[in-house]
Amino acid sequence: MHTVIAADGEGTPLRVVCGYCQSEHNYRGGPRMAVSGAPLAATPPPRARAASSEPFPIVSERERIAPPMTPTTVDLELLLRRIIREEAGVTPAVPAEKWRGGTLVLRPGEEESQEKSWPIETFFHKIVMVRNRLRTLEQQVNASDLPDDVKVKLQGYVSACYGSLTSFNVLFADEADQFKGSGGQDK
Repeated sequence: MHTVIAADGEGTPLRVVCGYCQSEHNYRGGPRMAVSGAPLAATPPPRARAASSEPFPIVSERERIAPPMTPTTVDLELLLRRIIREEAGVTPAVPAEKWRGGTLVLRPGEEESQEKSWPIETFFHKIVMVRNRLRTLEQQVNASDLPDDVKVKLQGYVSACYGSLTSFNVLFADEADQFKGSGGQDK
């Protein structure tokens, strides 16, 4: 049994707490219970609804076309991929339309030095990976047996990292994917 701790505007669970082990994790789908206790139709988690036009799809085509998971789903590979992705904090992110196909250019101050350039999508992918790894670090700190004062200190460092990365928010198409420092409510 899980307790919903965060839901989107449509009532779809986003984050839950396990009633058995008390761990917190992203909602993985499965049956939702009506007020009467009867199961409702399974709903995919919010990030799994992404369109296949994403520049960096994290959900395979096989996962995209598979029917929604149910309590009787026996496709262990799909289930494991989904759990690992969600527990690792790997979420899709899309660059803003104006940056797609663009180039990141580093031009040195010395005229005799050569400039370096990369496709913006490559740079964007690296920024998203840093964000995902920070989220994983944050989850590990929160789930650890460290004393609360140490957790607070480490959380402060993580928040400062998010704050330092806010300069890259201009790259994200969706505001919800952007970095927020200690002044923000969510990362």
